[in-house]
Amino acid sequence: MKVDRRIIELLKFARDAYYDTDGKLNIAYGSVLSIWHDFREVGTDDPMAAELPPDELLAEAAEHTDISYMIIDEEKSTVYLEDAAMKLDVGAVAKGYAVEKVTQQLIENGFISGLISVGGNVRAIGLKPGKNELWNVGVQNPDKTSEKANLHILYLEDTSLVTSGNYIRYYTVNGKQYHHIIDPETNYPANYFKAVTVVCRDSGYADILSTALYVMTYEDGLSLLETIPRTQAMWVMPDGSELYSLGFLELLNNKNQ
Repeated sequence: MKVDRRIIELLKFARDAYYDTDGKLNIAYGSVLSIWHDFREVGTDDPMAAELPPDELLAEAAEHTDISYMIIDEEKSTVYLEDAAMKLDVGAVAKGYAVEKVTQQLIENGFISGLISVGGNVRAIGLKPGKNELWNVGVQNPDKTSEKANLHILYLEDTSLVTSGNYIRYYTVNGKQYHHIIDPETNYPANYFKAVTVVCRDSGYADILSTALYVMTYEDGLSLLETIPRTQAMWVMPDGSELYSLGFLELLNNKNQ
């Protein structure tokens, strides 16, 4: 299929992310994600009819998630899926990638100060206009019952903050909530954390990492993070406690003077 050059660049970016995250971020996982999406839609529209996808259906779909079957021909600007049953899903990549592309375009056009916020993806450009102050950005509290809207306020300059969590897109089956971030190891929603927040310069990569870290243990996620310069994260555990990378603690103490 012939596609726009910008789509080619997005898919290449996502393919690199697959290898960078040891397969935890896989845009070729769409066959499984689409099943969960369909069951979630039914369960949201009619809670009495809510049910889980059959394990055998998920397992069969998971057989069609090999990203090596996504063939990109840059010269012809085409994408070909060698596995006809494979589906691409760029939901964990596209928003942050688009935010970063818009940011770079603005900067190229002389824009020196601003804050872009698109559904959990925040990108700070420069400092606040006329004030020479850092931008203050809240880390949303995943506990909707709390009167405290934000867990923390971070002060940022020329960087991105992205959060992935289980508290926005979910449905309920037999009293248990099932969210939309699926662990490719189990084909079920990951249950390590309530939320993961990532801070790094590139919004596209922050988007990727917030999802990848969400489906990894804290220890594995911290090991991955240590290989990526100038990138920090905070994990909110199921009991509401918080864990941080060392640099994230420094961000918490960084305030406008």
